[in-house]
Amino acid sequence: MNRKDAKYKDFALVQEMLETPEVIRQFDYDQAGELVSAVKETGKLMMTGEGSSRIFPAKNFIAEAGKAGLSIQTATEGARQAQEYNLGSYAVLGVSNSGRTKELISLFSRLKADGHPRLFGLTAQPGSQLESLARRCHVLRCGSEQAVAATKSVAEQGLFYQSLLCGLAAEKGSEAVRRNQPEAADAARDVLEAELPADLVQSIAGAGMIYFAGRNNGVAEELTLKTNEITRKKSDFLEGTYAVHGIEEVMDPADVVVVVDPYPEEEEKFRQCLVDGVGMKVFAIAARETSFPTIRIPRVWGFDTFLQLLAGWNILVHVGVYNGIHLDKPVRARKVGNEFLG
Repeated sequence: MNRKDAKYKDFALVQEMLETPEVIRQFDYDQAGELVSAVKETGKLMMTGEGSSRIFPAKNFIAEAGKAGLSIQTATEGARQAQEYNLGSYAVLGVSNSGRTKELISLFSRLKADGHPRLFGLTAQPGSQLESLARRCHVLRCGSEQAVAATKSVAEQGLFYQSLLCGLAAEKGSEAVRRNQPEAADAARDVLEAELPADLVQSIAGAGMIYFAGRNNGVAEELTLKTNEITRKKSDFLEGTYAVHGIEEVMDPADVVVVVDPYPEEEEKFRQCLVDGVGMKVFAIAARETSFPTIRIPRVWGFDTFLQLLAGWNILVHVGVYNGIHLDKPVRARKVGNEFLG
């Protein structure tokens, strides 16, 4: 996508996506200290919120914490389900761009009334209801978003979780992450502005269903949600090898699968079941060539999943523009999914 191209330049969504590289470049990794201390104290962290505010930020954190071998107990749930849990021994981080998402405010109100001592918030709005309920509430610095689909804010939420990870595992790569910020910002710009093959865009734009497959780290799942908001197409998230464990029975040759960073050992099975068996097209987002048509992205240690997410954004914008969609104005979707009005 290109902010100067007439096809893209008038959409707030595009402008906001293209601000993400500077969000990465300017991010302050020293802001999560109080939360780091709380998580170290209890050894447990519940990450909650709704929609995009939870999917990529929390699940990416869990995956990266697992790779780092952190000895903390991590969990993420929507706020209604989290309300069913005994969270007394957890540090709880609630994320809501508006700071007034009904489910999260309900959870935090109950926990505060019970005297919970470790409630933390992350929002884009200073002085919000969430801030009034949290022991400490961090405010995003990326600025407001006009498009319904959250983009640069999702990236900054993910960076905040990454700063938490750095604080919890300082000896396991924190300094490398900070050193790689400028390179990651430059790579993010390249990924977002990359032109895509016309046949890839046309195939995805014409698909009846767009499936995203990949790790349970929030990337493919978040792109599944963004597909609905940006392209108005149906989509589904196929975790791991779900794509070859039965769902192929109801797939159609007109559908497409986008595999995010596929495992080399699984590519042949995907080809057998989906390309040869169903007759559908499979594309990949990866830092290497795969056996499928591949959108190549740079590899930057600590930021690979962010770049994968941005590459998916680029696909969706190309598809939406190709199909003549107004990227900023879904018919039914709202900026605040379920607003607390009490």
